[in-house]
Amino acid sequence: MGLRKDPFNVIITGVGGQGNVLASQLLGQMLVNRGFIITIGETYGASQRGGSVMSHLRISLQEPFSPLIPEGLCDLVVGLEPIEALRVLGQYGNPEVCLLVNTRPIFPLDVISGEAEYPDVAIILETICKLSRHAWVINATDIALEMGNPVIANIVMLGALSALDVLPVGEDDFRKTAEEFFSPEQMELNLEALRRGRAGVRSRFDVNPARARQ
Repeated sequence: MGLRKDPFNVIITGVGGQGNVLASQLLGQMLVNRGFIITIGETYGASQRGGSVMSHLRISLQEPFSPLIPEGLCDLVVGLEPIEALRVLGQYGNPEVCLLVNTRPIFPLDVISGEAEYPDVAIILETICKLSRHAWVINATDIALEMGNPVIANIVMLGALSALDVLPVGEDDFRKTAEEFFSPEQMELNLEALRRGRAGVRSRFDVNPARARQ
């Protein structure tokens, strides 16, 4: 499978602590191993306090591109958190953008303290799906919790991404690349997270709002 366009622009977005940067490094290296030229740029909010984190990946077979994607030119948004996905779509989206989103929100401190209210997740999902040419959803956090390790939700998301006909990456690509990042003891857990992500991703038409609110 090739790229729909060159460069193909991907933004992985989430909040501090979700493993956003590791996910972008893994995906970037998988694509490098496939022969692509990858440029990665990171932007941070107050990441240590759960602020926004964005990783820009520019994927090409021809030449390196500047690390940050121009506004309105993103081709794929991978949202580790729903509100962050919506923010990125508003700035970098366009009618042809695709979306993969984790449906479980992370509440900021002002919401936890009662000073602010988090929007209804079902409404967020409905909005971001309307802003995308095609959207896929997965509760990656629930899957990671079922495995006993919420930190691996980012790997579950990479598994979901590898199951889509969007980028030329699969389980074998992850296995080869992950050996450079994880110890042998960590490999089986991460491979299982990847497999569960591949099995758990759903098209937007299968979104269950009641499930998404959990």
